Amino acid sequence: MRRLTAIAAWAALAASTSFAGAETLTVAPRMVADEKAVFATVESISVVPARGRIGGTIVQLNVKEGDSVTRGQAIAVIADEKLALQMKSLDAQMQALQAQADQAQIDFTRTEGLVDRGILPRTKLDETRTALNVAENGLRAKTAERAVIQQQFDEGQILAPVDGRVLKRMVSVGSVVLPGDTVEMIAQQDFKLRLRVPERHASFLKAGDKIRVDGAEFGEAASKSGVIDLVYPQIEDGRVIADASVKGLGEYFVGDRLRVWISGGTRTAFVIPSNYVTTRFGIDYVRLRQADQTVAAPVQRGRDLPSPELPNGLEILSGIRAGDQLVQP
Repeated sequence: MRRLTAIAAWAALAASTSFAGAETLTVAPRMVADEKAVFATVESISVVPARGRIGGTIVQLNVKEGDSVTRGQAIAVIADEKLALQMKSLDAQMQALQAQADQAQIDFTRTEGLVDRGILPRTKLDETRTALNVAENGLRAKTAERAVIQQQFDEGQILAPVDGRVLKRMVSVGSVVLPGDTVEMIAQQDFKLRLRVPERHASFLKAGDKIRVDGAEFGEAASKSGVIDLVYPQIEDGRVIADASVKGLGEYFVGDRLRVWISGGTRTAFVIPSNYVTTRFGIDYVRLRQADQTVAAPVQRGRDLPSPELPNGLEILSGIRAGDQLVQP
């Protein structure tokens, strides 16, 4: 009885309050999406393997699971001892060829002077010129061969193929790998939500549709909105698969499951700002304008229907009708 008396007293006080100076809102039905709750997973656009280009032993790993990488970043190093031995052998051969080329240049210069003075025949000059050319070309060939080995040394660095996050390391330091073996698995950046919707909703699902993700999934109060980018044409296990983009989507846990609201058609509803509703003793009220006074009318609260134009939208199931004038408390 005390509770009912308090409610009646509050209603009587509200009925005698003037609405002068308060903001008013005219109730009108609007078309809203008939949202259905489904689960979606955070997935990468693609998972790209980082492969070794040469065979050898893993001597260095620069990243671990969860690290962010950029395209072209060195994430591991492969070493092959045979390459170092080949490099030393080529360096020694190049030194010998360089000495031969220097001697051939000296012989050519000396012979050229003797030929000019008529001491030696010109055929001797041609022989020394040929020997000089052979020595120089041999040195160039060994230099090119050494460049090939140096390139193999450089290819021992495994580079990240895309911007993204390391999902899994396939090897450890000391592992032996062959050319083409996978060393790291990298999830490409720009994660998306992958929805799996029951096939009965397939006729309502299309690219460009809006979706809504509960803010609680991100530890936030406000909901996040997104757009469906692609609806896959194949139905798997009675589910339609679609990809959606959501701004500010977390990019750490791949495979994280989130609850998402999608459109399952449209219907009419009364949606008003939530700040027009007050709650007293467990009952929701709105203030209605009647003549020059306002009265408190009990309403039945529905679920939140936020939208870009009405972030605090709230559906009212009963208690108001089209044309009512609501006064903001």
